[in-house]
Amino acid sequence: MKRRAFVVAAAGAVALLAACGKTGTDAGAFHAIDITGAQYARDFRLPDPDGRERTLSEFKGKLVAVFFGYAQCPDVCPTSLLELAQARQLLGADGEKLQGIFITVDPERDTPEVLKAYMASFDPGFIALRGTPEQTAEVAKEFKVFYAKVPGKTPDTYTIDHTAGMYVFDTQGRIRLFTRHGAGAQALAEDLRRLLQSAS
Repeated sequence: MKRRAFVVAAAGAVALLAACGKTGTDAGAFHAIDITGAQYARDFRLPDPDGRERTLSEFKGKLVAVFFGYAQCPDVCPTSLLELAQARQLLGADGEKLQGIFITVDPERDTPEVLKAYMASFDPGFIALRGTPEQTAEVAKEFKVFYAKVPGKTPDTYTIDHTAGMYVFDTQGRIRLFTRHGAGAQALAEDLRRLLQSAS
C-alpha cells in the first residue's frame, strides 16, 4: 500500500473509532472530529528528552495537542507540526494557552538530542516525549494509534507507517477532538479558539 493511501486509510480508521466516543455534541461545531467523552486517549506518562516524566495532568489549564510520529518522517509529521505551530501563531496571545506534544514512535533513532533539535525547528515551546519500545506500544494502544516499521534498503533506513492526525484536549484535560492530517492551520486555530471560548 502506498504511503499516502495508508495515511488516509489510517486516519479514516481512527475517525471511525473516534465516532464511537461522541456524546451527543454538535458534530458541526468543529472542523475536526468531535470525540468528547471517548474512553481512550486518556493520559500519557513518558519522559521528555531531559528524562523528566510528563503526564497530561501537568498541563491542566492549557489546550494540549498530541501527535504521534518520528523525526525522519518525510511528509506527514513535519507538515502536521508546522500546521500546529502556525495555528498557535494565529491564536495570537492565546497561543500561550496551547501546548504541543510530540510522541515518537521511533525511540530507536529519535534520541533526546534529535528530538530537542526537531522540536526547536517548529516551536521551542513544543515538547517531545520518548519512551522505551514497551512504553511506546502501551501509550499507542491507549490512544488507538497504529504504527509499523517498513524495512528500507539498509537496517537503519526504515520508515514507519503511522496514524495521521492529532488529539486535542481541552483546558480541563478532557479529550475533545481528533484532527485530520492536512486540514490546515486556519481550521485548527478556529477549533482551538472555540475550545478556549467554551472554557471561559
